[in-house]
Amino acid sequence: MSTMDRAAREDAKLEKRLYRLVGQAIGDFGMIANGDKVMVCLSGGKDSYSLLDILLTLRQRAPIEFDVVAVNLDQKQPGFPADVLPDYLRQRGVPFHIETQDTYSIVTRVIPAGKTMCSLCSRLRRGVLYRVAGELGATRIALGHHRDDILGTFFLNLFYGGRIKAMPPKLVSDDGRNIVIRPLAYVPEADLARFAEVRQFPIIPCNLCGSQDNLKRQEVKRMLAEWERRYPGRVKNAFNALARVVPSHMMDRSLYDFAGLRPGGQPLQDGDIAFDEEPCAPEEDPTAGVIRFAEAE
Repeated sequence: MSTMDRAAREDAKLEKRLYRLVGQAIGDFGMIANGDKVMVCLSGGKDSYSLLDILLTLRQRAPIEFDVVAVNLDQKQPGFPADVLPDYLRQRGVPFHIETQDTYSIVTRVIPAGKTMCSLCSRLRRGVLYRVAGELGATRIALGHHRDDILGTFFLNLFYGGRIKAMPPKLVSDDGRNIVIRPLAYVPEADLARFAEVRQFPIIPCNLCGSQDNLKRQEVKRMLAEWERRYPGRVKNAFNALARVVPSHMMDRSLYDFAGLRPGGQPLQDGDIAFDEEPCAPEEDPTAGVIRFAEAE
């Protein structure tokens, strides 16, 4: 087999893996239902391009019908190439809407030099996108956060926020009017980077966020990368742990009635085994709960 043939085979395996993982996340969390209109928030980065591309393919194979509309928020960042996304979306034949709001000047005016801008920028962006979703009649707002974003948020909250909290794959928005979904929840970032190369997406750098090297999120990202390099499988196990929470072996009294705990006279499977060493979590069926899509011709 030639080098080109091997590369093509690996690319095909990557695509199949991405479709499976996204389909599984959609099925596991009931992200998309028949008749939904999914608003894909397109920033111009590899993650949102990949999300749009994968959803367009899965829509053709899905046993349900749903619409996709791409939305970009032009925040008026200096040098932002305003024609790139519209040209790409027209070529793909994707319905789209470009919303122009100068949030960039607000963020740079309010946040002191050297301070991170993400929190304010994110809040402003969310408010605009929630409004646009209502105007377009969207029933789902799809964001391009992937597995490593979710796990990184968990460690940010653990290290700096003092709480156990991550990005949920599905939630009701702050305004109480929208359902936000993250179909890439099971997808590693490295797969999306490779997929973007294969698809040759016209990537637009984010000069607002990407230029901030002092972000705590970047520190956590470097930590996870080092773990993956030194201890392959650790990051995956940590991510899987987010779906295997045992409230009786934590300390949150709102989730478990410790004060009212009484012996029942019967053996408990989850009694004091927290003190025992357990083997690594077993591999689960990767296709469990997947919405079945037709294979490509």
